[in-house]
Amino acid sequence: MPTGSAPASATTADEPRNPFIRLDARDNVLVARLPVPAGTSVPSENTVTREDVPAGHKIAARWIAKGEKVLKYNTVIGYAAENLPPGTWMHSHNILFDAVEKDYAFGRDYVPTEYVPAAQRATFQGIVRADGRVGTRNYVGVFVLGNAGGTAARRIAGWFTTERLADFPMVDGVVPYVHGQGDAVERSGEPLALLHRTLAGTIRHANTAAALVIAAGSEVDNLHGFLRAQGIEPGPTLRTLVIGETGGVRRAVEAGTALVREMLPAANDVRRRPVSVEHLTIGMQCGGSDGFSGLSANPALGAAMDILIRHGGTAILSETGEIFGAEHTLTQRAVTPEVGRKLVERMEWWLRYADGRDTQINGRVSPGNNAGGLANILEKSLGGSKKGGNSPLMEVYRYAEQVTTHGLVFMDTPGYDPVSATGQIAGGANMIMFTTGRGSCFGSVPAPTIKLASNTPMYERMKSDMDINCGVIIDGESTVAAMGERIFAQLLRHASGERTRSELAGMGRDEFVPWPIGVLA
Repeated sequence: MPTGSAPASATTADEPRNPFIRLDARDNVLVARLPVPAGTSVPSENTVTREDVPAGHKIAARWIAKGEKVLKYNTVIGYAAENLPPGTWMHSHNILFDAVEKDYAFGRDYVPTEYVPAAQRATFQGIVRADGRVGTRNYVGVFVLGNAGGTAARRIAGWFTTERLADFPMVDGVVPYVHGQGDAVERSGEPLALLHRTLAGTIRHANTAAALVIAAGSEVDNLHGFLRAQGIEPGPTLRTLVIGETGGVRRAVEAGTALVREMLPAANDVRRRPVSVEHLTIGMQCGGSDGFSGLSANPALGAAMDILIRHGGTAILSETGEIFGAEHTLTQRAVTPEVGRKLVERMEWWLRYADGRDTQINGRVSPGNNAGGLANILEKSLGGSKKGGNSPLMEVYRYAEQVTTHGLVFMDTPGYDPVSATGQIAGGANMIMFTTGRGSCFGSVPAPTIKLASNTPMYERMKSDMDINCGVIIDGESTVAAMGERIFAQLLRHASGERTRSELAGMGRDEFVPWPIGVLA
């Protein structure tokens, strides 16, 4: 199904009466748009349901023989575990997960993006920094080099209540960036380098107006070595504090609070002005996916990202283990074979890393994903990859590396949302867009999160957490293309300063989670 189209059944005259959605004429399964009792007629297939079918789950559209490929989006999501008559409920109990042959065909389907002329590109109200970077928010961050500084950082940031920031209306808040690493890690190689580039990327982020960096004084990764290695220079908007040199935590909190107060006037001295959306970099996330995610929220977000990219912006697809089985859909449209091979190399790393462990990349999805209608990682990956729309894959980055290429790019991250989003933000994402079918309580700073619901019932239950209801696609009230336009328009409003639901609820201060890769000693 093309990203910009509606599900096939949405175009038929009797679609409101049909409880199932056909995604492709060649599929041998249908998806239930609502809970369907046993014995319900399925007019489009001249059959009836043999069991109760939960919303978002599948039935056999025709006879499927044992061992035959199960097709959704005209793509293999597994193999029939037994002979399956038409109308049979299809799920993880009768769909076998197995290796699927993939044709990587590096770059075969690459089509250059047709860009909107620069003078005609959409704009938003951004915060332009002195070096030309553009922010969507304006935070002061209190960072810890290692976990030992966490208490001091939280107390310093907590002192700056809304009332105490009243004289600094352009400052969105003072937030702590606390994590559990910084000591007892491998002292060379990837673990420490990954933590360093995550911290440095967030300190230098376009949404970070000023930063205080705290060290206990005994970390493996000492403060001055970290700053020197990352090319970070202390100055009027970047101050440092060593707890061991101030007389303890209480005095460190007092000293740190005073340092932040000194930086607030400069942090507040900004104004928003119109800038091109080429300055937007969007980190895409999905969590609590269900059987509707790949039919509504994910392809609609993909349609919005295609618009963004045509206007010169950047979209970051991530969660490497959760595109397993669908990675060939990205390598086939890679700008060069080398870019496509980078993605396969990261996938092979994950297969070695997860070998023999009970993880999603080895077939099983989370209980919430499974209850929502996803039988295995192949089915989840097919839906999740639709967030990337139809744009060509321009580059592949490691976790928290700085994203400098415009267009659709991939960043290697775990599937765990806080860790994945933390890497994207450190890499430069100044907004996060998060699709969910089961619901989510996620938020992020300094780049805010916009949440997209895949189905109307969940949106209605969690209205205070959801920004956009993509369930209207399932309800037959909109199309993927129309929702893409709506998502893009709302993205511009939020990038211009309009608060998201997660911001209004105060989420994000506890979701800074650098990837804890490596061994703890």
